[in-house]
Amino acid sequence: MASAFFLLCGCVDQASVAVVEKWGRFLRLAEPGLHFFNPFAGECVAGTLSTRVQSLDVRVETKTKDNVFVQLICTIQYRVVKEHADDAFYELQNPQQQIQAYVFDVVRALVPRMNLDDLFEQKNDVAKAVLEELEKVMGDYGYSIEHILMVDIIPDAAVRRAMNEINAAQRLQLASVYKGEAEKILLVKKAEAEAEAKHLSGVGIARQRQAITDGLRENILNFSHSVSGTSAKEVMDLIMVTQYFDTIKELGDGSKNTTVFIPHGPGHVKDISEQIRNGMMEASSSNV
Repeated sequence: MASAFFLLCGCVDQASVAVVEKWGRFLRLAEPGLHFFNPFAGECVAGTLSTRVQSLDVRVETKTKDNVFVQLICTIQYRVVKEHADDAFYELQNPQQQIQAYVFDVVRALVPRMNLDDLFEQKNDVAKAVLEELEKVMGDYGYSIEHILMVDIIPDAAVRRAMNEINAAQRLQLASVYKGEAEKILLVKKAEAEAEAKHLSGVGIARQRQAITDGLRENILNFSHSVSGTSAKEVMDLIMVTQYFDTIKELGDGSKNTTVFIPHGPGHVKDISEQIRNGMMEASSSNV
């Protein structure tokens, strides 16, 4: 602010500019610092203007191309051009109202040609159009438009709820797809693991049976050489009887085994061996 001392001098604050008049007519601009005025010659300070950047928030309500009512909140940052402060002082009485009117005009001319989704994507284009129009107009009045920010776009409450529901549905659909793919991969891996396990189990069982067969053959040969007058059939029956009693012992030792009813007695072991032998002979004859 300008302050006078003894009606002869005045001081203009930093980031301000004073308008000096002489007999009611513009004389000159006084920049920050100490200035002398001659009141007896009709010189006086008509007013001061701040050259700081000022901010103005404008809320515009309009309708998009797809008939959705929205509110756009724009922030306009402007300042007085020091060299043209006299134009800003004399030409415009209410610069904020002038800026707001042009923002309304540009936004309401541009947004109705855009869909709501396009408006969100192209809000910077709207801000650029407003900036170009304001720079062209306000420059003639001594104002410089520094920045225009499209702070927020607020659709109608019902439209916001619908957009949130659509977004949630799309995300749930995408999550279902990912979940299905994960379950598919899990099932495939599980099937591959089971197939590999069965393959290894079959290989192990085949090797086990081969080892048992080799052991039985070796036992039969050793027994036949050690005990004279015994045949391979008699040795096989003896081995089967031994395995029979070993099996009964294992069933009795296991506390969690289910009760199994089987025919008991050496005669039944003989019948089992004959059935196995007959089955093997029938299989061999059928293959021939």
